[in-house]
Amino acid sequence: MTETPARPERRTPHSTYRLQVSPDFTLYDAAQVLPYLHDLGVDWVYLSPLLASEPGSTHGYDVVAFDHVDPERGGEEGLAALSAEARRLGLGVLVDIVPNHVGVATPSEDPWWWDVLKLGRESEHASAFDVDWAAGDGRIVIPVVGDDDEGAIRIVKGEVRYHDQRFPLAPGTSTLEEQHYELVNWRAADEDLNYRRFFAVNTLAAVRVEDPEVFAETHVEVKRWFDEGLVDGLRVDHPDGLRDPKRYLDDLAALTGGAYVLVEKILEPGERLPAEWATDGTTGYDALALIDRLLTDPAGEAPLTALEDRLRGTTVDWEQMVHDNKRAVADGILHSEVLRITREVERVLASKGESADEDAVADTIGELLACFPVYRSYLPEGRDHLDQAFAAARKQRPDLATTYDVLEPLLHDEWSQPARRFQQTSGMVMAKGVEDCSFYRWSRLTSLNEVGGDPSVFAIGVGEWHEAMAARQRDWPEAMVTLSTHDTKRGEDVRARITVLAEEPGHWERALDELLRLAPVPDEGFGSLLWQAVLGAWTPDHLPDLRDRLHGYAEKAMREAGDRTTWTEPDEAYEDKVHAAVDAVFDSDEVRAVLVDLATRIDEPAQANSLAAKLLAITMPGVPDVYQGSELWETSLVDPDNRRPVDFDHRAAVLAGTAEDDAASKLHVTCTALTLRRERPELFTGYTPVTASGSAAAHAVAFDRGGAITVATRLPVGLAAAGGWGDTALDLPEGRWHDVLTGLDTDGRLAALLAVHPVALLVKKD
Repeated sequence: MTETPARPERRTPHSTYRLQVSPDFTLYDAAQVLPYLHDLGVDWVYLSPLLASEPGSTHGYDVVAFDHVDPERGGEEGLAALSAEARRLGLGVLVDIVPNHVGVATPSEDPWWWDVLKLGRESEHASAFDVDWAAGDGRIVIPVVGDDDEGAIRIVKGEVRYHDQRFPLAPGTSTLEEQHYELVNWRAADEDLNYRRFFAVNTLAAVRVEDPEVFAETHVEVKRWFDEGLVDGLRVDHPDGLRDPKRYLDDLAALTGGAYVLVEKILEPGERLPAEWATDGTTGYDALALIDRLLTDPAGEAPLTALEDRLRGTTVDWEQMVHDNKRAVADGILHSEVLRITREVERVLASKGESADEDAVADTIGELLACFPVYRSYLPEGRDHLDQAFAAARKQRPDLATTYDVLEPLLHDEWSQPARRFQQTSGMVMAKGVEDCSFYRWSRLTSLNEVGGDPSVFAIGVGEWHEAMAARQRDWPEAMVTLSTHDTKRGEDVRARITVLAEEPGHWERALDELLRLAPVPDEGFGSLLWQAVLGAWTPDHLPDLRDRLHGYAEKAMREAGDRTTWTEPDEAYEDKVHAAVDAVFDSDEVRAVLVDLATRIDEPAQANSLAAKLLAITMPGVPDVYQGSELWETSLVDPDNRRPVDFDHRAAVLAGTAEDDAASKLHVTCTALTLRRERPELFTGYTPVTASGSAAAHAVAFDRGGAITVATRLPVGLAAAGGWGDTALDLPEGRWHDVLTGLDTDGRLAALLAVHPVALLVKKD
């Protein structure tokens, strides 16, 4: 009998560096980058999903098999090679896993899905998928057929074919009507779909990891990683889609021996991560939101709000917009989920000999989902959020009062099927209604339209920052801190540039009006969002590919907004005018002149914002993550733009001093801070505010982590307008302090301390 080797002692990272592993950047390629990451000061490497995924998948979230590493990404040998190199360098390994769903775009690639389609409820894997068989008359509804194209469905060589798509034929059958699935028009997904998905993606079918057997089978390879000491920690994708996230995390802790685990959990302002979860914290969107708002000038809120209202032709009510867009999602692309909850309600009521009007129940559930204030509750945890939703819904739709009375006890019962299904659905509606719609319909200051943030919260002060950091150090000291991810709407330096507009609202308004005159678009509010993206991504060295990238962004942004054109019904005339504005960036000398003037005006303060955000992120409480390539300027827009290849050879050369880059100062700050965190972790064990006094004290934020003091500039335009730091000085703790970024000693006077960089990182001089 072979004994399982003892697992190594639990490790916790001092920092991580995210790599996007793909067929074009395999685990072998990643292994070759590790020496550079070690030189950069990184402590752990953080890898995107590795399990077998759809052929050619660039992201890996469409897993098709749970028992092996994707061969296209390097396979088992590639992971072994990377892990061995990480061990040689003393680096830990963190891997992103996807427990909520599998890829079913190519049924033949997913053996479980193929078997269920072939054998129906008799398949040994039938219980793995979240299917309401009764709703499809015993068949899975698969919405893949184009309009008026049913004739293309054929039986060929013992399989069902629809163009190049293949589906299995049930044993002993010869007709479409005898199959355990039905291929239907793609539009039927909104109403008739009877399997749970990831959000509204029909090709990602949800799995039931709450079933112990399903959990075990979907984590076979993950278990091997820990049994063999290949991996040290995990990042859990989309826990809010799971039936019972707490139980899942408990199961995961048992499987990994209590390893370091992070959850991709979106927290609304004021919301807390459940303390009893077996996790070290979130993946850091909450931290990102605080950093961006600390660096945003509150004085810009009123003029930028007035500008947005003028461009839109009406006062924008963010809360009402969010409600209405969530309601549209519940009534549209996710209505099949609403109907499934409705069926669950009907079953419970029928078991009690009661009934309710089906349409009224669906209407009420849609309203409650639209009114839900956070992503989801975890009953009994978060009951107050459910109460808030009922109160808001009763106010919005008092005509449904009788149905609220019927549903309230059912949705408050943590053991009821309707309550459990409702909790899994509310996050889907939030994500699609807010991040993927409302964020594209409000352009006041788009650096705030970021995952995990509320754009209506414009800025925070230094005092609020210190309070939040003290709480973070106390409650979640090992949660991740991030500035850019594969899911951010704008890279960190795009946001840093846009943030300057809060200090330059008048100049921005004049420039925007001129850009809209020179390159008119039908919707000037959307035009503001577009020109902010152009300004944020604008760097001359990216000009060769910037045109195509901006066209890609413009298409995604206007279709996600969904108010003038959509993915399914594009308005070509509208889209042509928007694309013409993008072309004008490169083809019109007049447009270019306005843009260059604006870019020149914001460049220096934007760089100050970038360095401030980077140093804050690396040194604040938590585990900082550097997204691939973001040690230099990160001017990516929304995915897939933020998953472009990274030139690591260039970064290694800049770090070694053998190549130049205009972001070398950012690389220097990143490397210095990461190295200090890794080599001297005892300096980062607490949190104490460091105060400043003098004429420009409001432009400084500083804190002592227990021996390492971070100093950062905020609101640099206002600082320059006031004549600089003047007599402003930090009240430093006793001792002789020096800045590890410059090597210079300091007595706390900011004019001297921040003469080279807008940031400083102080340690005591031994």
